[in-house]
Amino acid sequence: MIGLVDCNNFYVSCERVFNPKIQRRPVGIMSNNDGCIIARSEELKALGIEMGTAAHHVRHLVDRGEIVLYSSNYELYGDMSQRVQGILERETSGVEPYSIDEMFVRMDGFTPEGLQQHAKKLHWMIRRYTGIPVCVGVAPTHTLAKLANRIAKKHPGYPGVCIMHPESDEARHLLQQIEVGDVWGVGRRLNERLQVMGIKTAWDLREADAKRLRRKFSVNMERTVLELRGISCLEMNDFNEPRKRIMTSRSFGRPTGQLYDLQGAVRQHAQRGAEKLRGQKSLARAVLVFLRTNRFRPDLPQYAPNQVVELDRPTQDTRDILHAANEALAKIYRPKYAYTKAGVMLLDLTDQHRQQLSLMDTPQTEEERQRSQQLMATMDALNKKMGKGTVRLGLPEKNAPWHLRCASRSPRYTTNWDELMRAYTDEGAINKLNN
Repeated sequence: MIGLVDCNNFYVSCERVFNPKIQRRPVGIMSNNDGCIIARSEELKALGIEMGTAAHHVRHLVDRGEIVLYSSNYELYGDMSQRVQGILERETSGVEPYSIDEMFVRMDGFTPEGLQQHAKKLHWMIRRYTGIPVCVGVAPTHTLAKLANRIAKKHPGYPGVCIMHPESDEARHLLQQIEVGDVWGVGRRLNERLQVMGIKTAWDLREADAKRLRRKFSVNMERTVLELRGISCLEMNDFNEPRKRIMTSRSFGRPTGQLYDLQGAVRQHAQRGAEKLRGQKSLARAVLVFLRTNRFRPDLPQYAPNQVVELDRPTQDTRDILHAANEALAKIYRPKYAYTKAGVMLLDLTDQHRQQLSLMDTPQTEEERQRSQQLMATMDALNKKMGKGTVRLGLPEKNAPWHLRCASRSPRYTTNWDELMRAYTDEGAINKLNN
């Protein structure tokens, strides 16, 4: 059996773990640079505020204290996600992360009664040990587990846990209540075409002719039909599978035309990309740097260049990558433009254990290679132990234009020593108890 553990209103829930005052209040989380709302509490949804609403459109509600808006705090959210995953790894036979707030888990070897109890145990343990509320859906396939999780979240008869056996009358009743557009993998256009064919519910799709749907749509639609019947056809991509390219980029907090500012942004992205590269045990053969002006300002001059620089040899050394990134930036930089975004992409990645040098690569001695690996390993170990950015090449300028706007970000309680939660005591009350 496969379980899907989904954290409810994850970003908002992370904020509420450390700030009980916003429990049951309308809360929203803003995107990078505090642009628009990307996560909402149920209370905020009830006010009719849609996903993607520009933050400045509801600023008057914030000023009146009717709603609460936070800047996105991805460092905190990522760490809380790791804590949830850690519990699942201890309590299940395997975890397949699907997103920051959703994880598939293996739940094999249980009796029906034991499966129900274990699902409830996961539901309780995650809330107890992390403070994050979750819903658990269990079924024989990924698609049915997704639907079971949806039922656990929205159906009052399944408070947080739903186990779906595909051949049961209960499953038929539930699938008949779910619109076909809510089935995993059925997008808006596909939903419209299925509706025309008379397929309106998940049960209708389950009972449809799988071969016919394959001819009319694709093999993926056939697999979805089979998954709804309890036949496993989908395999999740391995979360740890190395990526073929690594991109790091971000919009600036405010526009800038200064080369010094762009160098700081590129240096930040290049170092972060190199860390990711080492994390997946890969080497890069080339570095791409790009710049962007604000395409939404046609009244301003537009410029969107990019440049690829080939590395002397496949590498994961931050120094080599940073040198190439600076070279690429120097080639494309033009003054008198107001840049609003920069990014670095590492290209032509290869496994560090299977690298093959070409005739054009600059050779490197074994001693140089080992020194490079030791230096990078030491940097990564210190940053992991002492906090991200403890050891880096070059010091970032405070209040640089490329820094994100995050005026309403909560503290990074779990990952930054300077932002740990503080507990205060009433000295008078303590003295009274002591006396």
